[in-house]
Amino acid sequence: MTFEDVYAEHFEFVWRTLRRLGVPVADLPDVAQEVFLVVHRRLGDFEERAKVTTWLFRISARAARDRRRRAHVRREISAEESLLEAVDPAADPSRALERADDHALLEQGLSALDQEQREVFTAFELEGMPGHAIAAALEIPLGTVYSRLRLGRERFRQGITRAVARRSGTRFRLEGL
Repeated sequence: MTFEDVYAEHFEFVWRTLRRLGVPVADLPDVAQEVFLVVHRRLGDFEERAKVTTWLFRISARAARDRRRRAHVRREISAEESLLEAVDPAADPSRALERADDHALLEQGLSALDQEQREVFTAFELEGMPGHAIAAALEIPLGTVYSRLRLGRERFRQGITRAVARRSGTRFRLEGL
């Protein structure tokens, strides 16, 4: 496995993971580069008995945490790009609007989570990683993974419920989330 192979096959996974872990769009290129610098440095240490995505998730989670820590120390304010601006202009306008709404709801649900819950929720629910792989990637006990997942699901539901209620101007409970 070469660096070029890892980069070509998993760049989108790293980008998507960083975005879902709360890295602002404006910072994604820099943070993704940081991830792949670590990959380049540590590729020889990678044990192929583990999945590459588990290893990349661990590196991405650390890079996202480091970015947030640096922003907090410098008191940076995120200039978040609107998700509506990221929609493909060639797409069907009604489908594009639905997609933008879906992305906005996902972002609002994820923003309701603290970073530890967001990492576990993203890995399990959005990337489909099993609990034991998340525990290995984040170096936490399996029970902690499931505890954070349970709490994260509750907060995610609450975040989406609040967002939908704000849009419609009413309070109601979302079923099936």
